[in-house]
Amino acid sequence: MAVCEMCGKKPQFGHSVSFSQRKTKRKFRPNLQKTTILRDGKPVRVMVCAKCLKTLNKDVKIR
Repeated sequence: MAVCEMCGKKPQFGHSVSFSQRKTKRKFRPNLQKTTILRDGKPVRVMVCAKCLKTLNKDVKIR
């Protein structure tokens, strides 16, 4: 399932709205990326959203 392992972000539901204001169901999916991070000194492959990945990169640069 499409869930971020860091923040738990999941697909959301809404409507596509056409010019004539006709509404059809659609999904807003999170932008998930496979990446490898270090947990307890070991590389672990995780699925994280782009926002969490950006935050991880920012935290690494600060330290």
